Amino acid sequence: MTLHLTGRLICRDEAEAGIVRAHLAEHVRLTRDEPGCISFEVAQDDDPLVWTVTEAFADRTAFEAHQARTRGSVWGTATTGIQRDFSIRED
Repeated sequence: MTLHLTGRLICRDEAEAGIVRAHLAEHVRLTRDEPGCISFEVAQDDDPLVWTVTEAFADRTAFEAHQARTRGSVWGTATTGIQRDFSIRED
């Protein structure tokens, strides 16, 4: 059952947006290399403080492995205080 995540990463200010810009490329690269990652896209919205996020993983196990890796990563540490507004569905 494929797991899909959609949502937004919402920065409070330019300092947080700078953190996202500084770490995003490596985060995307590492995620796309993960086993079970079908797609992973993060794109800046018309609002320069908001990024839209769309992810697809082969199954919940692959997604949970991604979440675990991310928590301990440079990305996870640097962006821990940035608001996330995500929804998950499986089909």
